[in-house]
This record gives sequence, C-alpha cells and structure tokens, in this order.
Amino acid sequence: MKIICVGRNYIDHIKELSNQKPTEPVLFMKPDTSVLLKTFPFVIPDFSDDVHHEVEVLVKICKVGKSISPKFAHKYYNQIGLGVDFTARDVQSKLKEKGLPWEIAKGFDGATVIGEFVNKDQFDNLQNISFQLMKNDEVVQNGNTQDMLWQIDELISYISQFFTLKIGDIIFTGTPSGVSKVNSGDTLEGFLEDKKMFGFKVL
Repeated sequence: MKIICVGRNYIDHIKELSNQKPTEPVLFMKPDTSVLLKTFPFVIPDFSDDVHHEVEVLVKICKVGKSISPKFAHKYYNQIGLGVDFTARDVQSKLKEKGLPWEIAKGFDGATVIGEFVNKDQFDNLQNISFQLMKNDEVVQNGNTQDMLWQIDELISYISQFFTLKIGDIIFTGTPSGVSKVNSGDTLEGFLEDKKMFGFKVL
C-alpha cells in the first residue's frame, strides 16, 4: 500500500503557513509504518515539541492504473474517507530552511491516521463535501472539498503520471486551514458531513 499525500491544496492553509501557491500539485509519500493502528492513541514523539494535526479527505484506489485521463479517473476509486496527517512542524521547518527533504516530519511511526471509508455514491457531489476536525469537542478545522485547488479526479490523473496506482493505495487530498499543535490529553474526532469517521486520544 502506498500513501500518497497532496500538499498545499487549500488556499487558506497555504496562507496560514506563508507558503507559495503551487502551479501544480505538491506530492509526498508516507511509509505504511506511519499508520496509527486502530484503537491506539497517538503518542507525541520525543523529537518534536510542535506536532500539528492536518485533517484530510482520503481516497482509496480500487483499480490498477497508470497515466489515467481525468475523464476516466472516477473509475479508479469508489470509497471516500477521512484521516489525519500529523506533522512535526518544528522538525519540518528546520529541514525546509536547509532545503532538505522533510519525510521524517510527516512519516514517523503513528503520523498517519486512516479513519473509516464510505461509498462515494453516498454523496451527491464529490466537489462539495464538508468535513471537520474537533479537538476536545471544539471545531478546529472546518473544510469543504469545493475549496480544493485540484479536485479528486485531477489529482488521480496527475499522480498516475508518475506513480502506478494499485488497489488499496490511499491518497490524502490536502488539509484546510486551522492546523494547530496537539497536546497530551487532547481528544481528536473527525467528521465527514455528519458521520464520525475516527476518534482517538493524544498521549
């Protein structure tokens, strides 16, 4: 299973981190060892004092494909989910300043939360799905897929130019604004429309 992530796909999140708006999707990958086991808490790693939550809509690939045309991309997934891309922001910032890769800031053990998936046919319009992250019963991230710079089918087409997509691969489609530090004792819950997709504690 590949975990392919899209960075800078929501303009408000780009602004809050003072990043430049990209002219094409920004891609990075996470190892499968970064996936937080279900029912397990997220443990803040010792090497970071500033781990941020980033809630994202997920897409699970259901068909092998390469160089997929945007008009056929909808045939390569049938499930939509929700997850969290945890980021050691202090580590990432130091690496970015040096122009170095920052996989260790996003690919460490437990840094990837994959919640439940639902059939995409449950949604009238995949380009208008609301989602939220709640921290300690307060909404901290509130997004809608209509605000994506690149929609799901465009992302699948773009990604497949470089990586063959295989059954079970998961695409993290980007995070909206509202990312912030997590602390020991926090409770995080994610919602896709009105359906709870995950919930866990931070230690």
